[in-house]
Amino acid sequence: MLSKAQQKLITSLSQKKFRQKHGFFVAEGVKVIKEFLKSKYKLEALYTTADIFTNQFSKQDVTPAFITPAELKKISFLTTPQVAIALFSIPNYTKIKSKGINLVLDGVRDPGNMGTIIRECDWFGIKNIICSADTVDCYNPKVVQASMGSLARVKVHYLDVVEFLKQQNVEILGAFLGGENVYTQKNFTKNCFLVLGNEANGISPEVEEWVTKKVTIPRFGELRETESLNVAMAGAILLSELRRREL
Repeated sequence: MLSKAQQKLITSLSQKKFRQKHGFFVAEGVKVIKEFLKSKYKLEALYTTADIFTNQFSKQDVTPAFITPAELKKISFLTTPQVAIALFSIPNYTKIKSKGINLVLDGVRDPGNMGTIIRECDWFGIKNIICSADTVDCYNPKVVQASMGSLARVKVHYLDVVEFLKQQNVEILGAFLGGENVYTQKNFTKNCFLVLGNEANGISPEVEEWVTKKVTIPRFGELRETESLNVAMAGAILLSELRRREL
């Protein structure tokens, strides 16, 4: 049975201030939860309406608490609850390796975009995402859900992006509408940071100052009147091109 205290704790984790206070975040659905259970994330609690987790994970002590569908509905952040909900500890990452391609997000606000970007990084083998303080929290339940478990394999860091970029000695690419055609650019380095900006305003002037090469995805439509690409879509195209160069 789910206690009122447990219910209050779980529902409070919809807000960033309570996630920071307790150090927990919520994952929902069997697939997403299993991805975190297979990773280094520490399980704090698991609530489920079905016996589907027992004896499957040797890395962690998985002892689910069985609850009713009605109780699950009270604590779920989804319109249609998905059998299970879990609490994991928020990790504290310290070191960021500048080897290879790393992604920088400057003020990305939409949870769906953030979750999709995390999935893209997982797909393209990007290990680190460096985020400005005003970028949406990756442990927001909507972001966790949209990432479909990829958050278990991609490290997300929140820091002062300007100060961070100042200290880097590698190429810093920035996505701009007025940048140079990414397909015709030559001599991209294997070690670089790719910066994506806010959905409405793009990369901020403070961060733009530290971009060493501005790139864009060319428009091929006859009228060429499309204002811009969705930030997550643009990220996927640019990461794909950077990876293609390595083949």
